[in-house]
Order: sequence, then structure tokens, then C-alpha cells
Amino acid sequence: MSNSFSGFRRFRYRKAVRANERSALAKSTQNDLSRLVRTADPAVRKAFDVEMQSFSKLHARYLAEKENREQLDWDRIKSPNDKQVIPYSHLPQITGPEGLSKLAVLKVNGGLGTSMGISGAKSALEVKDGLTFLDLIVQQVEYLNTTHKVDVPLILMTSFNTHDDTLRIIKKYVSQRISITTFNQSRYPRIWKETLQPCPKYASDDKKHWYPPGHGDLYESLVHTGVLDRLLAEGKEYLFVSNSDNLGAVVDQRILQHMIDSDAEFLMEVTDKTKADIKGGTLIEYDSSIRLLEIAQVPPDHADDFKSAHHAQVRKFKIFNTNNLWINLRALKRIMDGGGIDLDIIINPKMTDNGQAVIQLETAAGAAIKHFNNAHGINVPRSRFLPVKSCSDLLLIKSDIYSLQNGRLDMSESRMFGSVPVIKLGDHFKKITDFQPRFKKIPNIIDLDHLTVTGDVHFGRGVTLRGTVIVVANEGQRIDIPDGCVLENRLVSGNLNMTEL
Repeated sequence: MSNSFSGFRRFRYRKAVRANERSALAKSTQNDLSRLVRTADPAVRKAFDVEMQSFSKLHARYLAEKENREQLDWDRIKSPNDKQVIPYSHLPQITGPEGLSKLAVLKVNGGLGTSMGISGAKSALEVKDGLTFLDLIVQQVEYLNTTHKVDVPLILMTSFNTHDDTLRIIKKYVSQRISITTFNQSRYPRIWKETLQPCPKYASDDKKHWYPPGHGDLYESLVHTGVLDRLLAEGKEYLFVSNSDNLGAVVDQRILQHMIDSDAEFLMEVTDKTKADIKGGTLIEYDSSIRLLEIAQVPPDHADDFKSAHHAQVRKFKIFNTNNLWINLRALKRIMDGGGIDLDIIINPKMTDNGQAVIQLETAAGAAIKHFNNAHGINVPRSRFLPVKSCSDLLLIKSDIYSLQNGRLDMSESRMFGSVPVIKLGDHFKKITDFQPRFKKIPNIIDLDHLTVTGDVHFGRGVTLRGTVIVVANEGQRIDIPDGCVLENRLVSGNLNMTEL
């Protein structure tokens, strides 16, 4: 008896020590943040203080969760049922302007495009016919407003990385039929992995000590910047949110009408997983409620089940979140006034340039689904998810597979199959500055199924690629595909050795 009792006492003691350590750490973080706030420029100190208080809450929650890490019980995860994810084909047929007068469009525009070697705002990249992401977004919303004689405002959520760039670019849209608002999302301090304390000592410290905390910060930022109240005052009730690099995310009146008819406070557009979509978060049913499951939350021994697209588990994870979200603004106001939204924390480990380990505490906007009434997913066609995350994606968008219609990308009718080709460009094409000079002109790929290119390869003008084409230049070799060349089911290697596939 005494043995088990002393064991229990030891456990309680250990828990108490841990709780004491945690409260000491939280207090010390609180002091660091207060010090940071005192170093801020008086003109922005109040807003900065609000931001640091939000970060402090997130940090305290992170410490508490770190101590009582509750793993998801894998066996309790179920696929969502028919009421939790509705096929797009079941939505009402509608093309009229109903509901549009109450809609606003928000684009998450905080990304830098570092993976493609872009130094400024990714949305300033030219993607098609000399137009940038932002040009296309503005064209889409403008066309909507002109066609239906409505006034759907465009809101751009920027980060401290992209704010100035974005303001510079949108100056050119002043005369257009569109109202554009930009607001800056939060700027949070990175924390040292070793001590879990904030990296910056001063509010003006270098950019490398700060980070934008992911698109889950949308809700806090809408409140802090006053944008939420302003939208409600203008009679806007619905917000369509998507990433600025998703060229498929155009306003869809059928989804909007379904939201109004079904009294849903939150809708998430999901689409069917393919082999390329191993990372996207998915909707699950857990303890009879719907929630978003991100790869960062998956226990390591189940990561393969989650990623696999041809595994028995895919029946469980056959859809993923496109991050096209529809939010009822009155409901959001109610929730934020009632204590806000605690979103699942995503721990993003990073290395500083001088090799020190830091952590960014981030959140995902879609995780809010569990806080809204009657929230559900809509399984939409793949055409509503056209992100540009790499130069391989960019080649596809720039090609003859797509044409532009009022800022919207339409797949060419000459394309025999509804699916897009798989394109894998090697490291020589990774950065935009490497990609551009390698194509005198983008090849014709209307009949392409699969393209793999590795090594130092250059394409001439008027090249046509069909079926499966693989081009491999070995180390130290350069391959030039000549002007007007047609490659159909070919493996090209070495000094233009062609092999039938």
C-alpha cells in the first residue's frame, strides 16, 4: 500500500515541479514581452502591445500543451459523413447576383515565395500573359462587380514581409471598379528552442527575429485592425478567404447560396487527394465533431498513412483542405467577442543563418471549423485548387493548357482529359531566375501526360511535348531541345540521344 502511495506522491510532486517551472517560464516570457513593448515607438506601441498579449496567450497555451501533450487517439479518427462533406454537384444551380451584395473577398497575401527564389511578395510574380497574381485577382473581382452591378470589396491580408510591396502594386488599380483594403497580419517573436524565450530584445530588432504566424492569425488580425467591424457596418455578412497563389479560388455563387440556404457559419472547400497532395490538411470526424487534421498533428508512426494516396488509409483521408474558406462574419464577431478562437498550435522549427534553433508557433485558418455552428466541407472540383508553389506549377499555368478569361484560368477545350499533366522540373529550374532563361518560349503541352526534366536543359521556340517525355542531362552536359522539335513518348539523354518510350 505504502509503495503505491509513495509512487503517487512522487508523481504529484513531479507534476507540481513541472507546473512551477511552467509558471516561472510563463512569467519570465511575460516580463520579456513587457520589456519589448516598452521599446516600441510610442506611435505604434498600443497596437504592438495588443499583438504581444495575443502572442503571450499562444505561448502560454503552447507551454501547457507541451507538458500535457494529448496525442490524438488514432483509432477514434473517422472519415467525415455525408452531412459533414457535401459534393459540389448537390449545390443549388445559381448564377444571379443574390447574396453577392453581402460578400467580401479576402486573399491571404503574406507569402514571400522563397522556395521559388523570389525576394519580394509572391503575388507580384508574373504568372500568365504578363499579369501577376494580384492583377488576376483584381480582374476577377472587378468582373464580378461589373457583371452583377454589385460592390464586392477585396481585402488583402499582408505580412510585414509583403506589406510595402503590396501597397506599391495596388496603387495602379486606383481607377478601377473595386475597393481594395490591405491590413497587416500580426508580427510575432520567434522563440529560442533551447529556452523557449523570445528572440528579439527590442521592438525594432531585425526581421530575422520575427515571423507572421500563419493564416490562422486571420481572425485576431481582422479584429485588431478594425476590419471585421468595418465590414459588418458596411452590411457584409460573408467572407470568402483563399490564398493569393491559388489561381482557382474564384467567387462561386453556388457555394455562397448554399451557405445562405443551409445557415452554415463556416464552409471549407476540400477536393480529392492525388499522389501529389501528400501534405494538405484533411477533414476528420473526431468525438462526433468535425475538425481539421494537419500533417504536423499526426503522430510520427502514422505519418505514412496520412500522406499515402494509394493506401487503405486513403479511404479515411481521401480529401484535403484547399484553404478556400467561407466565413459568416456575424458568427465570427460573436465568437471573437465571446473569448476568441483557440486554434491548434502548429510548431514550425527553423534554423537561423548562424545555425541556432528557433521555433515559430503558428496556426491554420481552417482549424476554426470546430468553433462554428453547422460548419461543413464542400467537395469541389480540382479546378478550384490551382496553387503555384514551384516553377513546375508555373510552367503548367503559363502553358497552352490554360487560357485567361476575366482573370480566371480556364482549361483548354482541346485538352482530352480533365486532368493536368504531371510536371517535375529538376533543381536547375528551382528558382525563377533559373527557370525563365531555360525556355525561349513555353512549350505546347496540350497532349502531355508526364514531363520530367533533370540537369542543364534548355528549350527552343515552338517545342511540342506529348505523352510521357523525360529529358536527362548528366553532370557537366547541356541539352538544347531545338526550335520546332516535337517529342512524343521520348526519353532524351546525353547528346540528344532519343529513345522511344
